[in-house]
Amino acid sequence: MGRPRTPIGTFGELEFTTLENGKVQARTRYRDWDGRLRRVQATARTQRAAEFALKAKLAERSLVQPTFTELTPDSRFVDLVEYWLHDLELEGHLASSTRNTYERNMRTLVLPAFEELTLREIGVARCDSFIKHLGKQSYNRARQARVVLRLAFSLAVRHEILPRNPMDHVSRLRRPPSTPTALTSVEVNAVRAAIRYWERGQSASGPKPDGQLGLLVEVMLGTSARIGETLAIRRRDVDVTSSPPTIRLAGTVVGGRNSPFVRQDRPKTNRSVRTVALPSFCAAAVRRRLVALEDRSLDSLLFCNRDGGPLSPHNVRRQLRSAMDLAGIEGVTPHMIRRTVATAVNEQATVDLAAELLGHTDPRITIRHYIKRNEMVNPATADLLDNVFGPRDSDD
Repeated sequence: MGRPRTPIGTFGELEFTTLENGKVQARTRYRDWDGRLRRVQATARTQRAAEFALKAKLAERSLVQPTFTELTPDSRFVDLVEYWLHDLELEGHLASSTRNTYERNMRTLVLPAFEELTLREIGVARCDSFIKHLGKQSYNRARQARVVLRLAFSLAVRHEILPRNPMDHVSRLRRPPSTPTALTSVEVNAVRAAIRYWERGQSASGPKPDGQLGLLVEVMLGTSARIGETLAIRRRDVDVTSSPPTIRLAGTVVGGRNSPFVRQDRPKTNRSVRTVALPSFCAAAVRRRLVALEDRSLDSLLFCNRDGGPLSPHNVRRQLRSAMDLAGIEGVTPHMIRRTVATAVNEQATVDLAAELLGHTDPRITIRHYIKRNEMVNPATADLLDNVFGPRDSDD
C-alpha cells in the first residue's frame, strides 16, 4: 500500500541544512490548492529561527487558494493591473470613457509608487501612507487613486489571489471645504457677449470660429446637459414643433487617448436619460442649428465637425477658454454652466426639481456639488426681531 498523499494545504517533514555562511535553511514540500507539491524554504541564523520563518511562510500561504490565474501573492503589482484591466473589458458594463479614466488614473497616479512591489508587499500601512501623501497634493487625485486601488485589490480577493483587501482599512479621505460657484444672470450675458465677439473673428490666433460655440452654450444653459450629452444630441432627439419644444438627452460623446470621438447610445447613468422642455432662448438656438445642418438624416448630430462626426469636448473647452481669455473672464467652463443652471432652478423652485433636470439620482449630489449657497438669510427675520426688540413708547 502506497504512502498517503499530503493533504491540500499541508506540508511534509521539515529538513534543515547549514549553509556555508553559517545560516540555517529550513525547507519542506507544501501541497498547494491546485494539488501540486511545491518546495518552500526559509533561511535564518539558527535552526529555531529558520523553522519559525518557514512555518510563518506556510501559514500565510495556506490563506490563499489559487484559481485559474497564474497570479499569486508574490506576483508584481503591475501584473495585477493588467489582469484587472483585462477583467474590466470582459465584464463590459463600464462606459468606455469610465474604463479609460480608470486606466489613466491607475497608470499615472498609482503605478509609479507600486510597480516595483509584489502583492504580498502591499499592505494597509503602505496604502494608507500613499493615499495620505497624495491627498496633501490633491484631494481629487487621492480619491481617484483610492478608487482604482480598491477595485484592483477587490478583484484579487474575489479571484482568491489575496486573502483580504488592504484598502478596506485605509483612513477615510477628508474632503476640503469648498463652495460650488455659479454665474449670475449679468455674468451669463457677459459670457454671451464674449463669445459673440470671439465668433466675429476678433481673436488673433486659432482656427476660424464656425458659429457653433455660442449656440452650444445656449443649449447647455437651457437644458443643464453635460458637455458630452450636448454634443451627442441628434436631429431625432429634437422636437421644436411641440409646445413646449423638447430635447431628449439619451447619449454622450466618448473617446480620446488616441481613439476617435464617437457617440455612445447611453449617457453617464440611466437616470441621465431624460426629456427636457426648452426655454425660448434655447429653442431659438436649436432652430438655428437645424437650419444650418447639411445632413438632413434623423441621426445627424446637432453639433458636428466638418465631416458630420462628433465634436471633441476638449476642443469645445479650448474654444470657450479662448473666448473668455479674449474678454478677460476667468473660470468659465461647461461644468460651471451646469452649476449655474442648477443654482437658478433651486433658487426659483426646489432642489428636487434641479436634481431632476440635471439627471441626478440623489438631490444630495446636486446640493453638494452644483448649487451655489445663497448667503442671504430670509429677510423675515428683520420683522421678527423688530417685534421682539424694537423700542416701545412709554409714559414719562
